[in-house]
Formats: sequence, structure tokens, C-alpha cells
Amino acid sequence: MHSLDTLELSIVMPCLNEAETLAVCIDKAQSYLARSGVSGEIIVAANGSPHGSQSIAEEHGARVVNVSQKGYGSALIGGIAAARGTYVIMGDADDSYDFSDLDAFLERLRAGDELVMGNRFRGGIAPGAMPPLHRYLGNPVLSNIGRLFFRSSIRDFHGGLRGFDRDAIMRLNFQTSGMEFASEMVVEASLEGRRMSEVPTTLQKDGRSRPPHLWSWRDGWRHLRFLLIYSPCWLFLVPGAIAFVIGVLGTFLLSIGPVMIGEIGLDVSSQVYLAALAAVGYQAVLFAILTKIYAQHEGFRIPRSRNFDRLERRISLESSAEAGLFLFLIGLGIAAVQFALWAGSGFGATDASMTLRAAIPAALLMILGAQTIMAGMFLGVLSVGLKR
Repeated sequence: MHSLDTLELSIVMPCLNEAETLAVCIDKAQSYLARSGVSGEIIVAANGSPHGSQSIAEEHGARVVNVSQKGYGSALIGGIAAARGTYVIMGDADDSYDFSDLDAFLERLRAGDELVMGNRFRGGIAPGAMPPLHRYLGNPVLSNIGRLFFRSSIRDFHGGLRGFDRDAIMRLNFQTSGMEFASEMVVEASLEGRRMSEVPTTLQKDGRSRPPHLWSWRDGWRHLRFLLIYSPCWLFLVPGAIAFVIGVLGTFLLSIGPVMIGEIGLDVSSQVYLAALAAVGYQAVLFAILTKIYAQHEGFRIPRSRNFDRLERRISLESSAEAGLFLFLIGLGIAAVQFALWAGSGFGATDASMTLRAAIPAALLMILGAQTIMAGMFLGVLSVGLKR
């Protein structure tokens, strides 16, 4: 029996009704500690398991940590916080990962890596271990988005078997409690510049007879939604601003008359599409700004800049409502003038092309105004202090 002060490794398993497979996972982890001579412990983070999981864990020599807050992330955070080892290796307790073979993880951790991810695509995926939707679409797409957004070297963002330096990971600012915690750990470590690596790991078929806790579309969306919170400015803000400027300039330029660019003629139909481009671009800009403000409000440590901080200080529910109302009233005024001219002619036939040249910018201004007002209302909702 090792002293608590000399523990090198804590093996943490989140547990929610894993009675069928928990014992074999703990036994494999025990065999690894015995074979390797590593001073360690096994922690089962029980997240509400009425089917005897806690007693099974204790009978097989694991320490049970009860975590009352529901969720995969909550269970892991509770287990990691209770860990006594210098390093932690976490893995699902469904017998899909081999806890008896952890040498590669510990080797990289001892070499100074702060996060070591098990890559299932390099190590091998057993038949039936991962649904085709996850293997060929979900995991590759989400991992590539993560690599693109955060310049990460990790190719398998969602591997359930991973190791890390406990103190380094505990200094990260975790906010999520569900399955997206798997992405958050990699994202936060990437943003903080932690030293990371991958080792091949195998994925076996889930040993449980019941369906897994993972819901493909729901949890996939939660991972994607989390990644979008951290989305860099070039993904929405810059393209949106470019689209908005091109759309607005083109819309108002064509309100004067047709425009020739070389042999290409632009007229009313082009004006319609340019107005749509402006509206979509403006929505992308609003999305980027509101997402960053929401992330900051919720405590996510997102990349920020002085320009963004200045912008955030200037916008509010009141200023957005004033600006939006101003734009909307200009558009409405143009529409009112058009209506008055139409009424003055006895509501007779009008030149459709001339009418649309003024109607399209008017409609665009009303749309932009309404978008601005609603964005301001959302900012107002965020500014309401909530007691959690």
C-alpha cells in the first residue's frame, strides 16, 4: 500500500449505471498498476447509479466519489478534483477501452506532456464499436473543426481514454457539464498553449447490454455549439462584414440605375440578391458579436481583442434599439413616400423597375433595423443578473 503523498497516477472512471462492465474495467486497471509498479489509485465518479455500481467499485478496490450534479463532464470534474495522483488517466467504464495497457499515456506524461489523447483512428476500432455515423461523419467533422478553429494538433477530439497532468488541467476554466466536456478539455488546453500529444488506443465494442448514454444528434450538436462559442473572428465576423459592405454598397448603387461592369450588366434582380447578401452578412456579424458577449458572460475564456472590448462597452439594449429604430424608420419613410406617390397617381400602374429600385433599399433598411433591435433585446437578456 502506497502513501497518499507518493501517488503518481489516478485512474478516473465516470459511472452512471455501469454495473455490467465496471468490475472488469477496475480489474484491468488494478492489473496495470500491479504489473507496472506504478503507485496509483482507481476512482469511480458515481453520477447517480442505483444499480449497485458503488458497491461493486468498493468490492474491487476502487475509491468511490459521489457527484450529485448530473452530466458526463460533472462526473469527471468531480473525480479529477478528488484525485490524489500527479497524473490522471480517465476512461469510460463500459469496457470499450483497455485499462490494462496505459504505458504509452504514462510515458508521454512523464516526458512532460500535459494532455495525452488516445487516438482511436490510429489505434484501431473494432467492428461494431463505433456507429458509421460517428466514425465517418461526426468525429472527423467535429475534430477537424476543432483543429481548424484552434490550430490544435489533436486529430481525435472525443477519445474517451486520455491522460493529463492533474494540476495543469485543474487550472483550466471548465464551464460545461455534459458530453461537450470532451471538446472543452482539448479546446481550453489548446488556447492555454498546453503541451499535448496523441498515442494510439484501441476501441472495443461496448460491453453493456443497454444502449449507450450518448445521443448522436443531440450530443453532436452540443459539441458543435460549444466549438462555435469559441469561433475565431475570421469565421463569421470578417466574412460577414465583407458581405455586408458589398451588399449595402451594391444595393444603394443600383437604386440610382443599372450598372455595367465590363460586359456584365447589373439591374434590379442583382439588387435583390445584393440586399439578401447584406442581410445575411449583417446577421453573421451580429452572431459573432453576440456569441463572444455570451461566452464572456458565461465565464468562457475566449480570445479577445481591444477593439472588441471597446465595441462591447458601446453597445447595449438602449443603443441598439435606438440605432435599429433609426434604420427601420428611414426604410419605413421611403416606403411611405412611395405609397404617397402611388396614391397621388390614383393607385394606377407604376414602373415596376423604378418602384423596386427604391423599395429594395427601403426593405433592406427595415430588415437591418429589426435585426439590430432584436440583437439589442438579446443583449438586454444577457445583462439581467441571474442567481445560479
